[in-house]
Amino acid sequence: MATPRRGPSIQDVARLAGVSSQTVSRVSTGADYVRADTRARVLEAMDLLGYSPNHAARALRNGAFGTIGLLAHRFERTGEALTTEGVLEAAQAEDYAVTLVDVRRPEPGDWQDAAQRLTHLAIDGLVIIRAETATPESLALPPGLAVVVSDSRLVGHYPAVVADQLEGTRAATQHLLELGHRTVHHLAGPEDSDPASMRAAGWRRCLEEAGIRPPQLWRGDWTAASGYRVGQQIAEDDDVTAVYCANDEMAIGLVRALHEHGRRVPDDVSVVGFDGIALGEFTYPPLTTVRQDFRAIGRELVRLVLEQFRSRTRLGNERVVLPTELVVRGTTAPPRPR
Repeated sequence: MATPRRGPSIQDVARLAGVSSQTVSRVSTGADYVRADTRARVLEAMDLLGYSPNHAARALRNGAFGTIGLLAHRFERTGEALTTEGVLEAAQAEDYAVTLVDVRRPEPGDWQDAAQRLTHLAIDGLVIIRAETATPESLALPPGLAVVVSDSRLVGHYPAVVADQLEGTRAATQHLLELGHRTVHHLAGPEDSDPASMRAAGWRRCLEEAGIRPPQLWRGDWTAASGYRVGQQIAEDDDVTAVYCANDEMAIGLVRALHEHGRRVPDDVSVVGFDGIALGEFTYPPLTTVRQDFRAIGRELVRLVLEQFRSRTRLGNERVVLPTELVVRGTTAPPRPR
């Protein structure tokens, strides 16, 4: 029987670099007390040999795996994907790897399965984004694990990083009212989504403060298809002159539905989205939107989780709120005189 081929060892790297095995170990664990030229020589030897440090052994030595867990329900959605980019960039800058844990269905059993998987992962901390239906009971996390969350029902139980949903919604609604629209209708996100609930509450409050009774809202599921589907109903109502949509993708679907029904945007109906996705700049007309910085959210999430891990302290219910920005483009205008 052939002997299994082993990979390069720490001793192989030491011989090629002309240093001790202890020096190679110091370089692989990121120790500070190694001369720059020696570190460069060891790293070059690692690259030439294809040597990968044993991170499990590293964790036994210094208590760190060098990996962050990232948990979400549906990474393919726009907000999750952009936030994930921010997390990956920030983790790489800290020389950390990221392990993704995806929950395909937002059912209690799936969150319990995710929690079980997390107990077996070699991670130093956990970032949770958009876990809308998870609760502290359905997602029982390992005790002592550094955790930070964004846009989920776990906000308030763990440190959180969120965009300023209420101020962004106020800016969008106020913009339409200041253009002269008598009221603003709302295409909301799903009922089980905290961001959707906050945006709907902000829209309702803004109208009430202006002395306007909020009209009945419509609901989509964040997708452009749902915006288009609901848009078929909206287009039939000639009293609708302004719609604030809970995200850009539903707004884009709505604009198409209005166009197909002969309702011109913004001449007949003004439309505002939320998120500030890149595609909105290239729709016709270009989409007025509330921009949130997903990558900044990702960076802040990594900063908070590593701060907790390194200090071995919990930050409680600390919340970092990042500003939003109203970006006025071509889908909003004063209403036509009746």
